[in-house]
Amino acid sequence: MSDLKCCVISCDKPLDAAYWEAQYETKSTGWDLGEISPPIQTYLDTVTDKKSSILIPGCGNSYEAEYLSQQGFTNSTVIDIAPTPVAVLKEKFKKNPNIQIILGDFFEHLGEYNLILEQTFFCAIPPTMRQKYVWKIHQLLAKEGILVGLLFNRTFDSGPPFGGSKVEYEKLFKDAFHFLKMEMSPNSIAPRANTELFFELKKNNDVVVNLYEFEGITCSGCMETITEKFLAVDGVLNVSMSSNFAEVLIVSKNEIAIETLQQMIAYDEKYLIKKIKN
Repeated sequence: MSDLKCCVISCDKPLDAAYWEAQYETKSTGWDLGEISPPIQTYLDTVTDKKSSILIPGCGNSYEAEYLSQQGFTNSTVIDIAPTPVAVLKEKFKKNPNIQIILGDFFEHLGEYNLILEQTFFCAIPPTMRQKYVWKIHQLLAKEGILVGLLFNRTFDSGPPFGGSKVEYEKLFKDAFHFLKMEMSPNSIAPRANTELFFELKKNNDVVVNLYEFEGITCSGCMETITEKFLAVDGVLNVSMSSNFAEVLIVSKNEIAIETLQQMIAYDEKYLIKKIKN
């Protein structure tokens, strides 16, 4: 799927602001469709509240925001870490009060939104940050808020983009969200046909979602053991650890004391857990 290639500068570089800025400077933006993605357009055509607060993270050229404005939506926010697309959008929409454009890091963003659109942002961040993504999305969504968009249902030899599977996503978002839909997209663009999942998730307001730093794990076997121990804690519903073992996402019915979690891993003095603050 050559249309998705970026990494023209170097896939070995950190996926930071400088990396993404280089992609735009060299026009290495193979993920850019040049228009709103058909599945997202189809969904937005069903949204009746034109005053809904909407966030588009990793917005790039943000054809979605333009479409929203054309359809009469009045409260869209777009954010990207790369200066070039943000500058282009600010010039393009300088007379449009319905679109707020932010240069910044999504994971540091504050706000509350009724709807968050996912379009080639999740697949652009390192897989080690997926637990942080779930945590942050849950924070930013208002009560009854919706996360909707597209996820790749395939793997790639290297990334970005980074792929995944329906089973993997279901485990990742489990209990933090109610699954309204996650199915093969019927109207993806031709180069991505049968490789995209369209999903719609509703924020679960009855749970606590926390992210923790974790130290000491060196293998997947240890990760599985620790996951089982945390799941045994009363009130814990789901546990998901990052692929580099550095962070763990815990969804629970109530706040779990850090002392309780530390006690569960006290059998190995190398293991340390620390809550990441909002």
